[in-house]
Amino acid sequence: MMLEGKVVVVSGVGPSLGRSIALRSAAAGADVVLAARTEDFLREVAKEVAELGRRALVVSTDITDPESSSALVDSALNSFGHVDVLVNNAFAIPSMKDLAHTDESIIRRGLELSVFGTLRLSQLFTPALVESAGSIVMINSAVLRHSQPKYGSYKIAKASLLAMSQTLASELGPQGVRVNTVAPGYIWGSTLQGYFAHMAKKYGTTSEQIYEQTASTTDLRRLPEPEEIADAVVFLASPLARAVTGQCLDVNCGEYHH
Repeated sequence: MMLEGKVVVVSGVGPSLGRSIALRSAAAGADVVLAARTEDFLREVAKEVAELGRRALVVSTDITDPESSSALVDSALNSFGHVDVLVNNAFAIPSMKDLAHTDESIIRRGLELSVFGTLRLSQLFTPALVESAGSIVMINSAVLRHSQPKYGSYKIAKASLLAMSQTLASELGPQGVRVNTVAPGYIWGSTLQGYFAHMAKKYGTTSEQIYEQTASTTDLRRLPEPEEIADAVVFLASPLARAVTGQCLDVNCGEYHH
């Protein structure tokens, strides 16, 4: 019960990592505010949170829209009275083109979500987090650790997010607010499973073979599951990490060392 009595806001709640962060937070004792553009799915996650004995608030939110973001903050505070943790998990699938053939509008779109939208949400929740001596956890990516072709626009956005997170840690630390980052590698959830199935059909192989080939590059010879990433988020949000701020925790089964 590391988060007992806390209120955790999770943006970008989807069927994989966002859902796991919400459920792991609830299992650790927190009430949860679920934010994403697709409200129907949020209600399904809210039912799962309730089954764990915690409360869940569903707020349809577009973090790239200032009014929508402000409404999220108001709804959270009106419902629970305080917010202790903000998990910035909003995600957009990268363009997967080399930079020489990437339109600058694609890069701007990534920055609008990963950087400006996340910054906006962090700014709006700062007064509440200062009051509760709370924390922010940013969800980043292992793209920080490599420069593989076709990931350029995604790396630009995520590298900017990391720089912003470190600066926020320095700025908000004197007010008692911690800011940390979790950088997952591959996440063996529904999105990646669907992608592996697509690739298997395209190349006449099996998902299992693609998994084994991909996992062979990690020290543990497997890919982390959404719950394992979420556990790292809960740790950074909890009192166990009360002296940790400005850090980036890689959760990738040893694919990259940092």
